[in-house]
Amino acid sequence: MNTEVIFNADNEAKQIYVMQVFPVDVTVLWDHFTNAELLDLWWAPKPWTCETITLNFQEEGVWQYAMVGPENERHHAAATYHEINLHRSFDWTDYFTNEHGQEDRRFPSVKWLFGFTGVENGTKLTINIHFNDVAEMNQMLEMGFEQGFRQALSQLSKILSEKGLHQ
Repeated sequence: MNTEVIFNADNEAKQIYVMQVFPVDVTVLWDHFTNAELLDLWWAPKPWTCETITLNFQEEGVWQYAMVGPENERHHAAATYHEINLHRSFDWTDYFTNEHGQEDRRFPSVKWLFGFTGVENGTKLTINIHFNDVAEMNQMLEMGFEQGFRQALSQLSKILSEKGLHQ
């Protein structure tokens, strides 16, 4: 079962809403969002790869990672975790960094809320991405965020299918 990605950018609310149902158990999908080795498999849109530097999945912990391009170019980022409700939800603030993990303030920091809900067909993933203002949201969209994130979620779906993890 392959479900469509719902992607809605709302200028008035200054947020992006993403939803997809994955035909896997909540715990399986949760692991692919909270385990460095599994995140690295799908988080970056091809031909890019994701390379975790550190991941401390706990409240106020940090995931520091690099997006590595086909010419070995590297763009560093990090996410600081806030509230975590095991197998239900977590949120983080995501931001670009330099190679030492220091925030690059030329780009906006963005608040993400991830929700995992068991449904008849598997797990409904909802992601609410909150921006400080519309200009920051549009900057991310102009950088190709929608296409890249859709591709990453497609890669995740393919990985889950190839592993035979679908219900």
